[in-house]
Parts: sequence; C-alpha cells; structure tokens
Amino acid sequence: MGFRIFVSGSGIAEDAIQALLAEGCLIETGDPSDTPEDLAQKLRTFNPDGIIARQGKFTSAVLNAAKALKVISKHGVGTDTIDIDAATERSIPVFITPGINSESAAEHTLALILSLSRRIPLQDKRIRKGVFEKKSYDGFELSGKTLGIIGFGRIGRRLSELVAPFNMNVLIFDPVSQAEALAPSLSKVSTLEDIFPTSDIISLHCPLTPATKGIINRGSIAQMKNSVCIINVARGGLIIEEDLCSALENGQIGGAALDVFEVEPLSKGNPLLALDNVIVTSHVGGISDTSFKNMGLKAAQNVLAVLRGEPIDLEALVNNFTATQQ
Repeated sequence: MGFRIFVSGSGIAEDAIQALLAEGCLIETGDPSDTPEDLAQKLRTFNPDGIIARQGKFTSAVLNAAKALKVISKHGVGTDTIDIDAATERSIPVFITPGINSESAAEHTLALILSLSRRIPLQDKRIRKGVFEKKSYDGFELSGKTLGIIGFGRIGRRLSELVAPFNMNVLIFDPVSQAEALAPSLSKVSTLEDIFPTSDIISLHCPLTPATKGIINRGSIAQMKNSVCIINVARGGLIIEEDLCSALENGQIGGAALDVFEVEPLSKGNPLLALDNVIVTSHVGGISDTSFKNMGLKAAQNVLAVLRGEPIDLEALVNNFTATQQ
C-alpha cells in the first residue's frame, strides 16, 4: 500500500498529483474553507503519512490528530500557519518550496505598484460607469520616486531588479540579510524609521514573526508621507488593517495594494473594499503557470524523500530536524 498524502486547501498542480500517484500514494484533498476543527477531523479519519499544506491552520491540535504523520511540506514559503514547535516535538520535519514563487511574487508586486500609481483599476471602474473625464486624474510617475523595500530576500531582491529601469531610489531594510554589494540605486538602511518618512512607496517582503507582526500600524503610518502607497504581497498580519483603513479614509496615506489580509478570505463587509484608493487581489502573488506547477512538484518531492528514506533538501527544511533523515 502506498503512502497516504493529505493536500489542504485548493489543491496542487496536476503534474504534482500525478507524481504522487506514480508512487502509489493515496491522496485526499481538503477545502479552502477548512477550519482547524475541520482539518483535525479530516486528518483523524484519513490518518496521513504526509501533508502538503497549501491553506488552513495546522495547530498543535490539528497535527496531533494525524497519528501516523511523518512529514509536512508547505506549498510555498510562509510557515506562520503551521505550528513548527509542535511538529518538531514529534520529530516531524517541515519543509517549504524556496525560490520557486519569487519571480511571480515580484512581478505581481510590480503590477500592483504600476496599477496603483496610474490608478488603473479606478479608471476602469469609472469608465464602465460612464464617467470619462481627465480633470480628477492624479496618477504619478515612478521615475525619481523612493521605493522602500522591507525584507530583502529573493522576492525583495528581484523587485529591486524589476524597478531598475524606472530610475527609482530604492531603500532596503532587512536586519537578517548579510552585507553585500548593491547597485548604485540601492541603499541599505539600518532602521524602519529610515524607510517610513522618505518612501513614496513601501513594499513588504518579510515573513510574519513576532517582531514583524503589525509593523504597519497607526504609529508607523504617522511617520509616513500622506501620499505614500503601501504594497503587501507577503503576509496579512504585517499590517493592522483597522489602522490602515482609517489612514486611507482620512487621507493620511495615498493608497494601498493588498494581496494578503489579516483574515482570509476577505469578508464582503470589509471596509477596505469600499475605498477607491485600494487595490485587492486574492493571495495570488506567488501563483503563475510556472510557479504553481513547480511548487506542487517540489512539495511532493519533499514529502516523498522523507517517506522513502532518501536524502532531504536541507535548504527547504525549516525546523531543527536532520539527524535521522541523512
């Protein structure tokens, strides 16, 4: 009998499914709306050997419902929805799919920056309603503007390359990244206070941790220009949405483009949806034809390597678990 693999959320690419089936795996897929209680019940019943986590919160209680669980692979790179400590206590390795969605996320960020700066969604909306006029248009050029990038991993670095032709000044804040030679248009700063007052656009590309949770809040917004635009293609918890919404409503900041939210899916009554200076997308920044396929295949490879007792990819491993897998 093959391995039992649970895939949470919206599923994975067909190529990845076929790779698992070729190994004789039995696959069960969850639902994007699964609560932790739903996941616990499904895992208790299915009792998987491995989990590919795309959506859903894998709390300690959820993981403990899967008694035979031996490995977890995140479909992506954000592990804030997985209780890493609980997995480690059970000697369960947790993996990510590093580097695969960086290009897609960086391109999506650039698309949001351009859409917000040129007011494209608002223009489209107004024209469809029969309003065709130029007097109120207030789009701005990127050339000469300052872009503050918070988090300079693969995505932040790629974004800095993509905006190079626009002749922007780029400020980088990342206390983790090592010192490196930077292009002349890039400047690394030592504190967030160096980013907030001077940036025309602020783009978030850091993980959600206790240190980064809510870094965009009433206090940090008060330091920013009233024309600043905030882009978030990272994690919803980086922004306190109530504070952001208030600042957008009262003109304290110029606009926001958000791919991620504190609570997903976004509720129909979320006040952000009523604002013309906000662009929203449905947590798809890291998804493209190429990245979706490759994330699924890499997640499947991570799981199968452990279950077959083969060498694992240490770059993809996120918890302190190596000894018995080499």
